[in-house]
Amino acid sequence: MSTVVPSSFMNISSSLSFLGLFYCDLQGNFPNSIFHLPSLKTLDLSHNHNLIVVFPKVNWSSPLEVLDVSSMTFSGEFSPLENLKYLTDFAASNCSLNGLVPISLGNLPNLVHISLYYNSFNGSLPSWLFTQPLLRYVDLGFNQLTGTINEFHSKSLEILYLDGNRLHGSIPSSIFELVNLTTLFLYLNNSSATDLYLFSKLNKLKWLDFSHVSLSLSTPFKGNSSFPQLTQLRLSACNLSEFPEILRKSDQLSLLDLSENRIHGRIPKWMWNIGKESLSSLNLSHNFLTTIDQLPWKNLRYLDLRSNFLQAPFPIPPYDLKYLSLSSNNLTGEIPQLCNMSILKVIDLSNNNLNGTIPQCMVNSSSLQVLDVRKNRPHGNIPRAFASGNYLRTLNFNGNGLEGPIPQSLVNCTRLEVLDLGNNNINDSFPYWLGNLPKLQVLVLHFNNFYGSIWGSSEFNSSFPMLRILDLSHNNFDGYLSTRFFENLKAMMNLDEEKKKLNYMGVSYYQDSVEVVVKGFGIHLEKILTTFTTIDFSNNNFHGEIPSSIGKLHSLRLLNLSQNSLTGHIPSSLGDLTALEALDLSSNKLIGLIPTQLVSLTFLAKLNLSQNQLVGPILRGNQFETFQNDSYIGNPDLCGFILTNKCNIDEAIQPKSSIFHGEKLSNSGWCEWKIAMMGYGCGLPFGLFIGYQVLTTGKPLWLLRMINRATKRCERSRRRN
Repeated sequence: MSTVVPSSFMNISSSLSFLGLFYCDLQGNFPNSIFHLPSLKTLDLSHNHNLIVVFPKVNWSSPLEVLDVSSMTFSGEFSPLENLKYLTDFAASNCSLNGLVPISLGNLPNLVHISLYYNSFNGSLPSWLFTQPLLRYVDLGFNQLTGTINEFHSKSLEILYLDGNRLHGSIPSSIFELVNLTTLFLYLNNSSATDLYLFSKLNKLKWLDFSHVSLSLSTPFKGNSSFPQLTQLRLSACNLSEFPEILRKSDQLSLLDLSENRIHGRIPKWMWNIGKESLSSLNLSHNFLTTIDQLPWKNLRYLDLRSNFLQAPFPIPPYDLKYLSLSSNNLTGEIPQLCNMSILKVIDLSNNNLNGTIPQCMVNSSSLQVLDVRKNRPHGNIPRAFASGNYLRTLNFNGNGLEGPIPQSLVNCTRLEVLDLGNNNINDSFPYWLGNLPKLQVLVLHFNNFYGSIWGSSEFNSSFPMLRILDLSHNNFDGYLSTRFFENLKAMMNLDEEKKKLNYMGVSYYQDSVEVVVKGFGIHLEKILTTFTTIDFSNNNFHGEIPSSIGKLHSLRLLNLSQNSLTGHIPSSLGDLTALEALDLSSNKLIGLIPTQLVSLTFLAKLNLSQNQLVGPILRGNQFETFQNDSYIGNPDLCGFILTNKCNIDEAIQPKSSIFHGEKLSNSGWCEWKIAMMGYGCGLPFGLFIGYQVLTTGKPLWLLRMINRATKRCERSRRRN
């Protein structure tokens, strides 16, 4: 209903009691008069992200019982709700609300259900949480609440979410008296250890999440201690050193998460009977497990065993598994042929010692979305036949010993977003035909044996429309940098508003990662922000000038063209890369002045212009005040405030060989620069501007007159002072 004007709801009948407009894509200002309807009992406006609501300060609709404004835009302050005496259900989640949780909610005697998760509320937990007599459902998860949890004076709570905050301290003893609790999600920082067996008193518990809460298993296991109705249990990062035996009778579990603990050795045999018919998700990652004898769970869909010490042989996974992660273990032998699993979507075998070849049948799967076998020891070629109509989204073969060319059947992977072939022995020309993949966002080919030009083919037209990360470094590419190539990188020019939100690349239970180089240091990004953009062409044989068209890539964060044979000037258009955070043009043959336009790069944190043939003063202002001399070394004709070579207005800085527009500077030309430097003392912007114009124009006479006048004014000013 995005075309519907919200004001059209102003003439609604006064007898209306129920109004539901959730998930309607409404936009604009919601009419305040709706809140005053005399008979309205239920109002649900949730999940209209562009709908703006302003709560009235007085005269609310007194019979209102249910109010849901989640995932909307609030304007103004969060108004008091005291006069809504009949309100039982209130939800304002994911609304970017901040400040303290409203005290006025404690004055609503009928309040039963309240949801305020995914906001920015701070301060301590509201006092009404512990005293309201009718509260059954409370969700304050994922805010910025601090402090401790007080004792509960009411036993009405059935569902309580306090996870994703900054709470600390001990678990109050009264929580074990909340006999009606079915769901409890709680994170506590630096808490003292609480005995897990105490929670067996809560016989109605179905969902329990105590991630990041220190737990102990000090009480000896008793046969009658159990969670008879428990279906989901998360005890991640709880400092456990063994499997809790209290789970022995938990035969209804569908989800079990014991990740990030200190559990070691083998999985005990009694675990095979836990949720044997019901368990669908098992996460034992980031422990010290060495052996798994069997996987008896018939309905298992998600299995996460990464970051352990597991060794081969590994048992055959269940037929209906969807997600399998065995990354960062000690697995050896050949890569398993997981080919008969009809709905498998994610296979992550990275960071092991597996060898052999990558099975052809795995890339022919009709369901597979992610195949990650990076950092193993396979050999041979990349599988040659990628079936048409496949669902592959991520292929990560980085850090193996793969050889040969890239198979052109990869064009059948029309859903591919990430292709990482870095750190192999691939010998091939640039796969320009990958530019036809409509969704490809990440292409990493670094540290291989690629050769030739990357734009010489006549078939290379409007290519790579979605590409955001391009790493061709450490290869044998050569030729000129093509203007047309950079003009095709549309996704690096302007990220749309949706992609500017804090999102990461990946699919369910798997997030893409990538390695990038910043000023010579490799950085492994465990998650890839959808706003991250980079180009790395370093350590190749590119020559010629840097195309000014790079300046159109306004969303670019990192640009590395170092260790090539690039010539000419640094294009002033690089000053248009307003999002740039790192720029490395070192070890080339660049000449001339550093463009003053680069001062406008206010996000620039790393700069390397070393080992070139640049001349003149280094820039001042903004980020250039923070760079050290290692950003400029190897340019003997540069001068400036942090260099040993100071800019002397009385002496000409004579370059050995500087070229402007293909011609060496004459003595008279350098004199013109010395005169321009006299303007430096009167004002850096004026001096640099004049100097740059004198050196880059063929008719500097009028500029020299301006310099002369400016110099005289400066001298007069000095004498007066």
